[in-house]
Amino acid sequence: MYQVLYRKWRPRRFADVAGQPQVTETLRQELRTGRIAHAYLFTGSRGTGKTTCAKILAKAVNCLSPCDGDPCGECEICRGLDSGAVLDVVEIDAASNNGVENIRTLREEANFTPAAARYRVYIIDEVHMLSPGAFNALLKTLEEPPAHVIFILATTEVHKLPATILSRCQRFDFRRIAPEDIQNRLLYVAGQEGVPLDPQAALLIARLADGGMRVALSLLDQCMGRGAVTVETVEQTAGLAGRDHLFALAEAAHEGDSSRALETVAALYRDSKDMARLCEELTAHYRALMLIRTMKDARPLVAVTDGEFARMQADAHSMPLPEILHCLDAMQEALERMYRGGDRRTEMEMALLRLCAPELDLSLSALARRVSALEHGAPARPQPEAPAQAAPAAPEASPVPQAEEPPPQAVPSPEPPAAPEKAPAPTQDALREGARRLEEWPEVLQEMRALSPSTAMAFTGSTAYVSGDYVLIDAKDMAFELLRRPAQRDRMRDAIRQVTGRVYKLGPYKKQETAQPADPLEELAGRAEDAGIPVIRK
Repeated sequence: MYQVLYRKWRPRRFADVAGQPQVTETLRQELRTGRIAHAYLFTGSRGTGKTTCAKILAKAVNCLSPCDGDPCGECEICRGLDSGAVLDVVEIDAASNNGVENIRTLREEANFTPAAARYRVYIIDEVHMLSPGAFNALLKTLEEPPAHVIFILATTEVHKLPATILSRCQRFDFRRIAPEDIQNRLLYVAGQEGVPLDPQAALLIARLADGGMRVALSLLDQCMGRGAVTVETVEQTAGLAGRDHLFALAEAAHEGDSSRALETVAALYRDSKDMARLCEELTAHYRALMLIRTMKDARPLVAVTDGEFARMQADAHSMPLPEILHCLDAMQEALERMYRGGDRRTEMEMALLRLCAPELDLSLSALARRVSALEHGAPARPQPEAPAQAAPAAPEASPVPQAEEPPPQAVPSPEPPAAPEKAPAPTQDALREGARRLEEWPEVLQEMRALSPSTAMAFTGSTAYVSGDYVLIDAKDMAFELLRRPAQRDRMRDAIRQVTGRVYKLGPYKKQETAQPADPLEELAGRAEDAGIPVIRK
């Protein structure tokens, strides 16, 4: 039967363990000097060598001819432990043996002396899965075990262990293995197996493994089924090929093209793409952009091909960091909502709409993105261009812009004129013909509430029109009394600039006065007076 690579090439000596010198050297020195503890705790992420080192340690303490702290691998005990003939080393899976009765059985067996070896060694894997009662049952034995018993505890979640257990063990922390160490090990294994392995492909596998040697060997085993292992083989096996949709979605969000973003999601949905998986992939994509944007050399942390990394570099340097953080935050929030039971496609579409139009998002990250866009001179949202032809005539009932005072004198512009000579003030006819409704006026009032709540309240229910460089406001006279103050006027202009991205002059939009119909009673009273009939007026 075929044996997978991570089992076939499991290290048999401490010298073969890659990337953990802080553990292996300490254990070898303890074995050389005979300072063997009764309880060890190995903690670290998956695939970093915890169980491997536990087996090597169990073999080394029982080896008849140890070699510089390593087991010889040739003596009767070493061969017996490899074949399973020697039963003095017991491996226990705490996930399935986590009850009090299991630990009581272990305590009873620990009282018996070893059958063939020097020490009876108990390797308890995933020890954090033990129940509180099981921990209490193990505590006394762990503190004062028989002289012939050694406990080796292994866990990926050390924070779940009670402090009473931690204080009774020698703790060794296993780090994530560096990509270069994994690459060297993969090249060695592929050479022993007689399979050609491209060094760049080995480095890509190492980055995808995220510090776990077992994951790297499993992926290499899968790639070797296709023959010679190249970068293209790793891309196809790991699912890295066909990731253009991530770049398309990021580009649509950056350009504010919501239609393109929704069409891309619809196409992926038709192809049975899981929306939660898509959200996770896009989150990882924006994380890579964040690392590239902020770090001097992010290549070791981004597990993509060289071609994709070059594209990511170009995209990252074209996006401001607040925009990337806003996109990352929106994707994380959408993923949380998906797992809370929301419709996944709807949540994905809503998140992309917020990315394309940050003014729809009320989060702090969206606000920081909009402020950054204004600081860099870009408008917060694209504005419709003014039509080249003359605007159609307003209906008879529509108000006619008539300023209470000449607009240039009413609110002076804060910016210096571009031309050396001052342009003449526009006539009322020009203002009337060029006026169009300011659709973003409710957003302006929303921004104004943060700057001056009283002024925003005074202009509640008002309407604004844009005519050239002027914003003409249709509101009550009491509201304009506030705008006569320079501070309030500057706040209003600043709110308009934050929403529209432009600086406008301000002026009133006065409705055209229409003739009031005559009162019938007044007409009747006038006729009576003309006829000589006395009329009493109140």
